[in-house]
Amino acid sequence: MTARMLAILCAMGGWSAAISVPADEYRARRAKVQTRLAEDHGVLVLYGDTEDERGNLRSRFFQEPSFYYLTGWVEPGAVLLLTEDDEYLFLPARSEIRDTYTGRRAGAEDANIKSVSGIRTVLPASKFEITLFQRLESAKKIYALLNINRTSKLKKLVGARPIENFAPLVFPLRQVKSKSELAMIQHSIDVSVDAHRAAWARAASGLFEYQIGATMVSVYSEAGCERSAYPPIIGSGPNSTVLHYNRNDRRMDSGDVLLMDVAGECSMYAADITRTIPVSGKFSKRQRELYDVLLGAQEAAIAAVKPGMLLAREGEKSLFKIAVDYLNAHGKSLRGEPLGKFMTHGIGHHVGLEVHDPGLPQMPLEAGNVITIEPGIYLPEEGIGIRIEDMLLVTADGARVLTGALPKEPDAIEKILHARKR
Repeated sequence: MTARMLAILCAMGGWSAAISVPADEYRARRAKVQTRLAEDHGVLVLYGDTEDERGNLRSRFFQEPSFYYLTGWVEPGAVLLLTEDDEYLFLPARSEIRDTYTGRRAGAEDANIKSVSGIRTVLPASKFEITLFQRLESAKKIYALLNINRTSKLKKLVGARPIENFAPLVFPLRQVKSKSELAMIQHSIDVSVDAHRAAWARAASGLFEYQIGATMVSVYSEAGCERSAYPPIIGSGPNSTVLHYNRNDRRMDSGDVLLMDVAGECSMYAADITRTIPVSGKFSKRQRELYDVLLGAQEAAIAAVKPGMLLAREGEKSLFKIAVDYLNAHGKSLRGEPLGKFMTHGIGHHVGLEVHDPGLPQMPLEAGNVITIEPGIYLPEEGIGIRIEDMLLVTADGARVLTGALPKEPDAIEKILHARKR
């Protein structure tokens, strides 16, 4: 991490230099891409996001994840050009009027721009087209992230030459997390766990769901997280059965379960955690029965996580099937239907620079992946939805739970909730 990028991220909020990604790691990532480019005699054109794409009056600017993964660059409007033997960063021209509103941004003319960016050659954006044409003279392939706006922009420059999707090259790299990435993900997890604990301490009959949300967001915001990793889902009673419910406007009742799928994104890295608690402090008999079955299904799936297993719904290595089979064998709806029918979403996904990081369900897991295991059952007729979601690091021979600091055993949850009344 360069000095300028570190300063920018400190200004963004709460960055800890001890867990930043070092500049050498960004260079190593680009070098891996360049090795592939050398095999294909290709070039890569990667557009960073603009403020129109990743920021507006309602939200601040956030960089395109793969661009950030290769550069660590957080300012808008940049373009990366990689060839098998060189690298270029193109920066938009500075504007005094814009700087009045946003603060001074880096420019290609800055004396220390190479050390600030960590890129070998930094040029103004006006030099992009001529540099691209020069490097295309010997190139056989052009790679880019296929996006309607960016692809059309590039097609205007390269004409009839085909553009190949860069995603299959960069996504496998992003799936295997480095030591520094794991440290940053763990930080996002830790402050999100604190947010859940704060919510448990406050949750009570008569409060609105959004009040719990405000408590949670304030905790990880105070810790320096720039934003929620996704819109907070705080569903009480019947709202707990809606998978992506985020209106969060219902008043909670004492007999409700409260499903909280909430986590922060700190320094670009996301967490994703869900817990379900009883608003009254004690699960009803039926709520406890369902919770115990779901927890058993999650534990069965977690125990099976290892390299080679799948997040897919089918197959002998399917973690989804392990969870559903457990639900079917251990519980039923009030109508006598197997509970597996009511697990209406997948078993999990990859997490990293995006809360749903690249990674298809049918791709075998490998050591270094960070995933969620999140079985859920949703019974609208009973007004009960329960989801338990943990994050795991896939290891060489199994997995390590990263979110273990937040209890999920029902007795432990009730004990904590009971203590809040003292």
